Formats: sequence, C-alpha cells, structure tokens
Amino acid sequence: MELENTLKKVARILHKFTIPYLVTGGVAIVVWGRPRYTADIDIVIELKKKKVNKLVAALAKEGYIDEDAVNEALKSRGEFNFIDNSSSMKVDFWILDLSEFDKTRLKRAVVRNISGLPVKFSSPEDLILRKLLWFNQSKSTRQLEDIHSVMAIIKNQLDYGYLKKWARKQGTLDLLEEMIRLAV
Repeated sequence: MELENTLKKVARILHKFTIPYLVTGGVAIVVWGRPRYTADIDIVIELKKKKVNKLVAALAKEGYIDEDAVNEALKSRGEFNFIDNSSSMKVDFWILDLSEFDKTRLKRAVVRNISGLPVKFSSPEDLILRKLLWFNQSKSTRQLEDIHSVMAIIKNQLDYGYLKKWARKQGTLDLLEEMIRLAV
C-alpha cells in the first residue's frame, strides 16, 4: 500500500508538470509478471531543464530531494533519488537517454489504472529488452527471472517481431531466443 501511495503521489506530480515518464523495474514486473518484492520505484523521465525547479519544489513538499543531484543527473543522463516522507519509499528517477530505443519505449508506455489514477508503465516488450541489457551489464539472474516471469504470464500477448528487432540491434538476440524457449 505504501508503494502504491508513493507511486500515485509521484505520478500526479509528473502529470501536473507534463513530464513524460514510464514506470519500469520491479514495479513494472508486478504489472506484467508475477508479484515480487521491490524496495523502490524506478521511473524513467524525460526532464527538461526548464521544469527542474517545479519538479524539485513539488517533490520537496512530499519528501527529500537534492536539487544538485537532479541537475547533475540531467547533465550526465544519470539518475537521482527521491524519498517519500510518509512512506520512506525511495524513487529512482532515471533521465531518458537520447537513444532511439529510449525514445521509442517512452512513446510505447502503457497506461494502467492504479486505484483510479492512470499511470504509465513500460510496455512488457520494452521491459524485457531493458532487462536483457541490465543482465548483460550486471549478470544478475534477477533480470532473467523477471524476463521469465513476464514471458510466462503474457507470452501470447507479446510482440515477438518487435522484441527480436530490438534485441538484434542491442546485441541480445541469442539471450532473448533462449528466454523464449524457456517460456514455452
């Protein structure tokens, strides 16, 4: 419940300032796959310099935010954190990079209703593709478990042409094909 309340609070702020976003990571896995524990909320945002002050001011009313960290993340295309006062939940905001994939996945975000509030989530295909990249970087089997979870639950709804196209581009096609074999 705390996670849901924090998610809704942050989504309302992003909507208010028309900041494009999508929820990804463990929270998105819960939407598309099996429930699992997640300690934070990961959100990719397309943040423009002119909206930094408004976003920081709104988040500061709700919890802890470091404006210098926000500006540094914007400059480096990195991440910054927000801690919600009422729930102590951490939100990791990831600045959208300028890659074709990131721009595409932002456009493909899927709206899901969270207690009456529309919230934008990563499409399941883009979540799988991002998890493939994270696995290549971290070798964390959690990424593979998450991919399997999504594929096992909604395998008949996935756009495999889209998945294979982007996996080929990002160099993860062999791993994707192995995950597809395991999900059957």
